[in-house]
Amino acid sequence: MDERPPLPPFTAETAARKARAAEDAWNTRDPERVSLAYTVESAWRNRDRFVSGRAEIVALLTEKWSRELDYRLIKEVWAYEGNHIAVRFVYESHTATGQWFRSFGNENWEFDEHGLMRRRLAAINDVPIDEADRLFHWPLGPRPSDHPGLTELGI
Repeated sequence: MDERPPLPPFTAETAARKARAAEDAWNTRDPERVSLAYTVESAWRNRDRFVSGRAEIVALLTEKWSRELDYRLIKEVWAYEGNHIAVRFVYESHTATGQWFRSFGNENWEFDEHGLMRRRLAAINDVPIDEADRLFHWPLGPRPSDHPGLTELGI
């Protein structure tokens, strides 16, 4: 069994490292890579969709990133205990027609003993924004270490 450190039980430091690793992976927009952080039978609620297992996760993310273009994400730990982490996140993306959105969400994560996520519950709201109002301007890929997080941005 592969391990995905840090492993539970989480501390403030390891929960933050886990959230940043998830953020970095999601910012690659590579569904196969992202899926490897989840158990083979991982269960998700993403908005109004329920998916189970890595194949369904890959399908959902492939569809997501085909319509959410130039996606950039920041995650921040909200709370942690034992093998659970709650994060808040914000991402910006645009549609094929050029409409930008800022999407706000919360996720509850549950990990197995190997550090793989076995449950992900996400609630997300989208707000249309003008391109001039964007806050996330780094080159596509993981957020640079010197780019401010959500708290520093006042979000």
